Amino acid sequence: MEELLTKSREFHDLPVEEKAEFGDNGDPFSPIRHGTSFHPPAEDVHYWRDFLKVLTSPVFNFPHKPPGYREVGFEYSREITVVARKLIQGISESLGLESNSIIDSSGFDSGSQIMAVNLYPPCPQPHLALGLPSHSDVGFLTFLIQNGIGGLQVKHEGKWVNVNPLPNSLVVNIGDQLEAVSNGRYASVLHRAILNNKDTRISLVVVNGPALDKEIGPAPELLEKEKPLFKSIKYCDYFLVQQKSRLSDERALDHIRFSSQQ
Repeated sequence: MEELLTKSREFHDLPVEEKAEFGDNGDPFSPIRHGTSFHPPAEDVHYWRDFLKVLTSPVFNFPHKPPGYREVGFEYSREITVVARKLIQGISESLGLESNSIIDSSGFDSGSQIMAVNLYPPCPQPHLALGLPSHSDVGFLTFLIQNGIGGLQVKHEGKWVNVNPLPNSLVVNIGDQLEAVSNGRYASVLHRAILNNKDTRISLVVVNGPALDKEIGPAPELLEKEKPLFKSIKYCDYFLVQQKSRLSDERALDHIRFSSQQ
C-alpha cells in the first residue's frame, strides 16, 4: 500500500510531456486515462483534482513509468481482488444465498476492475471548490487508501461526515451493483472529496465489479418472496449511465429503480 502511494505520487510528479501519452480521450473504457477534473468536455464546473484511471481487469493495464509502478500496481490489484471476493462471498451468505452465488452469476472472476489514482493539490479557497462532487460508485465494492490526508466525506442520515484516514487501513464502500443485486439491502454509499489549502492529498481507489457483458439485477432467489426494486441492466450500459449522471446531480440507480407505484 505504501509503495503504491509513493509510486502514484511519482507518477503525478512526472513532467507533463511524459504523461501526455496517457491523455484522457473521453472514452470511459480506455485502458489508461490521465487528466484533470472529472470529464472536462461536458462539465460546467471543473473539479480540483488530477487523475489516473486504469482498467486492471479482465486485462491488466498500467503505466510503464515511473520504474516499478506497473509491478506494484499489478500486485495490489490482485490482492484487492482476493479481498473483494471474500467479502462478496460473506455478503452472499448474509442474504441467504450460496457463498458463490453473486460471484458466479456476475462473472466476477473475469469481471471489471478499475483503479483510480486521484491527486488533490492544496486549494487557495477550499470552501469554494470540490475535489469530486457527491456520487456513488459503480460495481460491488470500492476500496480506498490515502496518504494520511483527510478529505473523504460520506452522507450519513442526511449529513456529510468526515472519514478520517487510519494508518494501514482500507476504506470499503458499497457500490451500486451490490445495492441492485441485494434488492436494496446493501445501500450504496454517497460520498465526495473536499479540499484543504495546506496539503496535497492522494487517494487510490479500486472498484471491483461484474463482467461488463453481464446483466445485473436483484438476485432471483430474493424475488421469490419480494418485488424487485431495480431493473436488470448490462454492467457496461449502467457504467455509461453513471458517467452521465455524475455530471447532472442525478443518481444512476434512479434510472433503473422501479417507482413505488409499480
